[in-house]
Amino acid sequence: MSELAAVLQARDLSKRFGGLVAVDQVSIDVPEGAIASIIGPNGAGKTTLFDLLSGLQRPSGGTVHYQGREITRARPDRILASGMARTFQNIRLFPTLSARENVLIGRHARLKATLLGSILRPPWVREEERAAHDRSGELLEYVGIPSHHIDQAVTSLAYGDKRRVEIARALASDPRVLLLDEPTAGMNPSESYALTGLMRTMRDDLGLTIVLIEHDMQVVMGVSDQVTVLDHGEKIAEGSPQQVRNDPGVIEAYLGYSHHLPHSVGA
Repeated sequence: MSELAAVLQARDLSKRFGGLVAVDQVSIDVPEGAIASIIGPNGAGKTTLFDLLSGLQRPSGGTVHYQGREITRARPDRILASGMARTFQNIRLFPTLSARENVLIGRHARLKATLLGSILRPPWVREEERAAHDRSGELLEYVGIPSHHIDQAVTSLAYGDKRRVEIARALASDPRVLLLDEPTAGMNPSESYALTGLMRTMRDDLGLTIVLIEHDMQVVMGVSDQVTVLDHGEKIAEGSPQQVRNDPGVIEAYLGYSHHLPHSVGA
């Protein structure tokens, strides 16, 4: 997919925490419509890279461009409004709210009502609220949440379904690029397989570009068009899943000696 234009680009992106270099001059091009994975051993800088791409942290150096526009120091809410959404490694749902209410929060980025409109609630605001309510339910069903669970508190949902609610909440902002931070973490093999299928479906149905951090090598090798490998904050390899799997530097980073890259590696 290298012939496609890059929708998301990082150039020499770095992040230092005192004397610790978490991300060290990483450059990456994510082609439009790709499913691109970022992998690497523990402490490789993967989540920090996501934080830099999504505006949660400011880089120490380098730039980020989205759809050809620099967003290096843009606020996270502005990045979300521009069309890039993310999920998190640790589930960040509001536990006392229902699945629908959690997704409605994600929909807020696309609502036009002002504070005054929300107080006075003219007909157009009420119609917008109804549409958002319905859309939230549609998205939850789309990601695989049974209809009878949509208005239940998320605390009553299984772990895998909570992950799906997070994805639905990200989709509620109508993103063009979706960043998924370890979406299959804590899932059993059948749940991981189903989520892999969902990622392909979202890409094809919604025209998304998906970037994911993932430790399950079966998921990575099965779903990715492009794989980028980080180690100690540096990019050490990039290419197709097969190219990366056979790269001696990648094998050494994971295992410390020449061997076959395992199907699954530690979190």
